Amino acid sequence: MIKGYIYQTKLGPMTILEKDGFLVGIELGEQKEQKYPIEETEVIKRAYGQIEEYLTGKRRRFDLPLRPEGSEFQQQVWKALLEIPHGKTCSYKDLAVKIQRPKACRAVGGANNKNPLPILIPCHRVIGNNGKLVGYRGGLEMKEKLLRIESSNNDQ
Repeated sequence: MIKGYIYQTKLGPMTILEKDGFLVGIELGEQKEQKYPIEETEVIKRAYGQIEEYLTGKRRRFDLPLRPEGSEFQQQVWKALLEIPHGKTCSYKDLAVKIQRPKACRAVGGANNKNPLPILIPCHRVIGNNGKLVGYRGGLEMKEKLLRIESSNNDQ
């Protein structure tokens, strides 16, 4: 059973979801309805602690049990996202090439959009081919904040 806990962060409300000891989702922003039992499990608490450290520039990598649910293609894209270094960005095309599907830029964008664990699986590090910020579930302002946090602590 999925359990969730809502935290107030510097990015706004964030619901962290856990199932069977693994993180399965992060929902950004206000939730219109409560879909899960509210319970602050140890895994959720640890995730929140690490996210807070990241948001204050004290953490560059997460050490958490992740289990995002998705298709094989989505899993490939999400795995590739985890390999984008802290403070760096790449384009959807770069990501498509990395997973050996160079013509799948749009599909990569779709998988990026379906990432159930934003921040932990850093989909915010993917930008348009022209170098501009494009699409982010939490909004472009949030994406810009996340990239700014990373660029300001990239030398640490």
